[in-house]
Amino acid sequence: MRGGSSAGDRGSWYEAMSRAWGQTLDSQAAVITDMSASIGAGDDQPSSMVQLTAASLKMQFMSNNASTSQNSVGQALETLGKRG
Repeated sequence: MRGGSSAGDRGSWYEAMSRAWGQTLDSQAAVITDMSASIGAGDDQPSSMVQLTAASLKMQFMSNNASTSQNSVGQALETLGKRG
């Protein structure tokens, strides 16, 4: 990565961050889907249900952080754009 950035680099960097968040959330969603399928197939033990709840809460936490970080970076980029 270069030391400086231009207006074009900001978009690419922001898009890269968005893709990374998307991949992370997709991965966690796959974990939840697999756990749900296992429970639906008969593994409805309390421990499995607790693990699914924990995975779902982790997804919620990650989703909230993705939204917050994207909003913060977007606002910062908007502020920089107004200065230039």
